[in-house]
Amino acid sequence: MEYREIPRSDLKVSLIGLGTMTWGEQNTEAEGHEQMDYALEQGVNLFDVAEMYPVPPVAETCHETERIIGNWFADRGKRDQVILATKVVGPGSHMTHIREGARLDRPNIMAAVEGSLKRLQTDYIDLYQLHWPDRPVPLFGGRDYKPPKQDDSVPIEETLKVLGELVDQGKVRYIGLSNETPWGAMKFLQAAESLGLPRIVTIQNSYNLLNRTFDAGLSEVCHYEDLRSLPYSPLAFGRLTGKYRGGVMPEGARLTLWERFARYNGPHSDAAIEEYARIAYEAGMSLTQMSLAWINQRHHVASNLIGATSMDQLKENIASVEVSLPGEVRKAIDTVHHRFPNPCP
Repeated sequence: MEYREIPRSDLKVSLIGLGTMTWGEQNTEAEGHEQMDYALEQGVNLFDVAEMYPVPPVAETCHETERIIGNWFADRGKRDQVILATKVVGPGSHMTHIREGARLDRPNIMAAVEGSLKRLQTDYIDLYQLHWPDRPVPLFGGRDYKPPKQDDSVPIEETLKVLGELVDQGKVRYIGLSNETPWGAMKFLQAAESLGLPRIVTIQNSYNLLNRTFDAGLSEVCHYEDLRSLPYSPLAFGRLTGKYRGGVMPEGARLTLWERFARYNGPHSDAAIEEYARIAYEAGMSLTQMSLAWINQRHHVASNLIGATSMDQLKENIASVEVSLPGEVRKAIDTVHHRFPNPCP
């Protein structure tokens, strides 16, 4: 396993990170524990979760993923071997089953942290992330920014002060963002510098061969501001495994079970996937491993957050660290990207 340092922190994370959002819905607790056992054996030290997991987020299973991880810590006694990352939800009508009136203000963040610590059966979180901004921005496949008629969002400075309290209390070691924009990231960095508050060290956004919008602005922020990315959905909800090619809908697969997961079904996604599959085949590798290896080699990436519902998937995903893409493959990938730029942002 390769490890990468996150600047301005003492975090050294595995190139592959373990995403967990299916545990408690598509995966049982026992299966989640099996995945953690195997991942740790393979050198994976970053486990990423969120208070709202599993997905899709519903009241019946809310918080279950954190509880599964907490039970694993209690049973295995390996908390000190894991860099644990979790997230607090932002506002949204669909989040009322977590907290009525969820916002990124002091009461909500404090309640969220205490809940996560209890479920995770730990007294500290290595990386605490804001799951999405408090203000309205294009999220989860949205394309266009629409200025709000009335801006009642919690000020970034207020949110950052609360996170600073948690760092001072030792409940959180470092902080990060998720589903954030270049403007938002820079505002957090500016507020930290001007107010003497903790600095964000990571940003977790969707990033894959069908959605390279991160490279248009946030990649530059990472370069100049010592941030590192933790890409999620590196396989675009499984679309970049090739298992949905030709209109196939495998039994038990996420896109088969829930129509809501249509983010990577854009009008040009099928054509792009076919081209990427051809490149992988001609290079003698699976589409899965080529898609993950491409992310693994990006300059801003600290840890590539994979997710799996089966052990075979998990093993193939982790093994992508052994794959190095030759220059001609990277060039061919860019050629397809120029023909089908970001079909599924």
